[in-house]
Amino acid sequence: MPGLALTGCALLLVAGTAQAPAAAPSPCPTPAAGRPTVVLVHGAWADTSSWNGEIKALQRAGYDVRAVGNPLRGLTEDARTVRDFLNGLTGPVVLVGHSYGGSVITNAAAGDRDVKALVYVDAAVPDVGETTAQLSGAGSALGGDPATLYDRVPYSGASGGAADLYLKRQVFVRSFASDLPRGEALRLWAAQRAASTAAFQTPSKAAAWKTIPSWSFIATGDQIIVPASQQAMAERAGSRVTRFAGGSHLALVSQPAAVTRVIQEAICSVR
Repeated sequence: MPGLALTGCALLLVAGTAQAPAAAPSPCPTPAAGRPTVVLVHGAWADTSSWNGEIKALQRAGYDVRAVGNPLRGLTEDARTVRDFLNGLTGPVVLVGHSYGGSVITNAAAGDRDVKALVYVDAAVPDVGETTAQLSGAGSALGGDPATLYDRVPYSGASGGAADLYLKRQVFVRSFASDLPRGEALRLWAAQRAASTAAFQTPSKAAAWKTIPSWSFIATGDQIIVPASQQAMAERAGSRVTRFAGGSHLALVSQPAAVTRVIQEAICSVR
């Protein structure tokens, strides 16, 4: 990904196994009253149920965890929705974003002193002025003809020619959810939430990773935001990186145990 100034970052390699169950992590040696709330933000063509495996494991470990409905209307509006939710919480927060949700948390956390850690899961990590669409990287499955990738649907109140995008079935099954059983991938495709073109085309107004410690989970099988692009963004942010061998863009669904371990690292960093 051209133009990124790279810096050093810690790297952890994790071997992948298909459909690994999310066992409860061991709680950090922190008094319950001092534990952060984990807030999970989903990406495009998904909803809060994407985080079911992680929620189950974190709750079993005794953590307060919430998944926020991402409106998928536009980066500024979506970040404001998450920020409003954060304003209703008390105490430290670990903020986690998947895919486009990474752009959202990058903006929502800016200037919020309660957000102590950012976790990016197969996610965009934009700098100020960058759009999510710019960050998928060379070779992304989303780099082809839009007519072959999306079903485009106008929606009421859209401005600037914005429209809703739905991933076409073959793109969703083969590229978006490529490590899931076909039946499960088809169910998720049928239930996908549309994302406005404005979500991908709005420039980021902030880069919270410049002041907040971050972690990045990178599935090497991701065909949507390619691993090379994720690695470059993580290095720029100085993130602690976990590279998961295999997986897909929906590793949060197919590999919740591996994703939960990275979230746990961020939780344990909060003092």
